[in-house]
Amino acid sequence: MLKTIPPVLTPDLLWALAAMGHGDTLAVGDANYPAHALHGRVLPLAGVGIDEAITAIGALLPVDRAVEPAVFAMAPDGDPGAAVGAHASFGQALATTEGREVDVAPLERTAFYQQARGAFAVVLTGDTRSYACFLVTKGVVAG
Repeated sequence: MLKTIPPVLTPDLLWALAAMGHGDTLAVGDANYPAHALHGRVLPLAGVGIDEAITAIGALLPVDRAVEPAVFAMAPDGDPGAAVGAHASFGQALATTEGREVDVAPLERTAFYQQARGAFAVVLTGDTRSYACFLVTKGVVAG
């Protein structure tokens, strides 16, 4: 255990967050996300929900301010405007950790998978809600 580091963050995830550069993307997926099929660097957080995961990750990872949107949420194919409960709670958690509103843009499932392939790493959570998958672009820590 380390002081002030959220205890759900594993050593491998801490390394990945530190190793990511400005503009790199982190995928955060639900329990049904095909992480091992799409990514070489899979960081499991078994039993941890999306909201708890992003709250812990957001305590350390700055969200990019240079690109808009910097965060994408998986949406159903053919219905990008569908109301998905996980999207609202994820956005609220990010707003809390960032101290500002963060636009979470929908990205249809097929396009999400394509874009996610370029992510630096994927955090595979235990969340069982549908479409609880996100892409977060890392920003910079202002000096």
